[in-house]
Amino acid sequence: MPVNYATPAPEALFPVAGVRLGTAEAGIRKLDRRDLTLIEFAPGSRAAGVFTQNRCCAAPVTVCREHLAADGSIRALVINTGIANAATGEQGMRAARDTCAAVARLLGCAAHEVLPFSTGVILEHLPVERLIAGLPAARADLAADHWHAAAHAIMTTDTVAKAASRRVVSADYSIAVTGISKGAGMIRPNMATMLGFVATDAGLAPALLQKLAKDAADVSFNCITVDGDTSTNDSFVIIASGASGCMIDSEASPHWPAVRDAVIGVAQELAQAIIRDGEGATKFITVKVGAGGTAAECRLVAYAIAHSPLVKTAFFASDPNLGRILAAIGYAGIADLDAAGVRVWLGTGVEEVLVSEHGGRAASYREEDGARIMQAAEITVRVDLGRALDGKGAQATVWTCDLSYDYVKINADYRS
Repeated sequence: MPVNYATPAPEALFPVAGVRLGTAEAGIRKLDRRDLTLIEFAPGSRAAGVFTQNRCCAAPVTVCREHLAADGSIRALVINTGIANAATGEQGMRAARDTCAAVARLLGCAAHEVLPFSTGVILEHLPVERLIAGLPAARADLAADHWHAAAHAIMTTDTVAKAASRRVVSADYSIAVTGISKGAGMIRPNMATMLGFVATDAGLAPALLQKLAKDAADVSFNCITVDGDTSTNDSFVIIASGASGCMIDSEASPHWPAVRDAVIGVAQELAQAIIRDGEGATKFITVKVGAGGTAAECRLVAYAIAHSPLVKTAFFASDPNLGRILAAIGYAGIADLDAAGVRVWLGTGVEEVLVSEHGGRAASYREEDGARIMQAAEITVRVDLGRALDGKGAQATVWTCDLSYDYVKINADYRS
């Protein structure tokens, strides 16, 4: 079960003007499940995205990059679950291109205005004929209020669908921002989501839209880790339909701050939902590292803690074996780190306990205090690196989960 997360109700997900969604059963890998999603956008919509850094990236990622580089115009997304279409060679590339061509024929647009996405098992060929055969049903299902259904249709090992929505209201416009994501394993920064899609009916200039995609990813999907594995298919895309009538051409626009905050808020909610639903997760852990010399070194430390199997298994067992956290800080990669200047706290949001200072165990720390906090479902590890020249310094936050017996079971049985 996810840690303190439930899928929003359908009515809590605001329709986005100029966007319709439909799902269908295509039998991509398993029967009797909706595994195909088609999202249609009004003419004039634009898209920008960030993708996996894995060099063995999937065919749809390559095609998405090519199509976005064309001119950024977008008329549709097509998403299948079950088969990742990764490590499938030229046949996989043909399948991704054939998918886009089929959607283009169906909607009457250019193939480069279609972005394909796949998720599921790697090293197996996509049954593209089944996907194409399912497209008419997905088109017939298109509706503005089908975000909830689409969030369910893109799931793989997820136990819950992930969705989020915001509304920005001004004297002139009402702007919706709604998104869905999927992911529970193979989650690590650069990128750190399996799939994420956010749409707004604001209009955004191309350069501004690309900047927003990167900025939003950097403070959301690039701040999460479940198991330290980077997927071949990771993709995060933002689409702006402009159908609200609000056009934002630069950061000087009075509407920009609120729209930017709404998009980032949706992205962070979706990213945290992935961690809360991490494969086998029982605890949601926030790692905050501050008083660093640079943000980069704070991220090094945060990731070292969040990726450590020893730290993560200690959290699963509620065992305050907190020397594991100090060990992770020490090997994070800061060559001139002075361990005597590092302080570490453990907290729940209600209470916080100083665990370590001056290079060792804090004089005030008691084992029973650590054990009590480790029992909580949501835990914060706060680290002060003591390297700030101005007394404040750089900082970084990473969200992660524990590592349980069920993680092994889920991944051992994934193809069964």
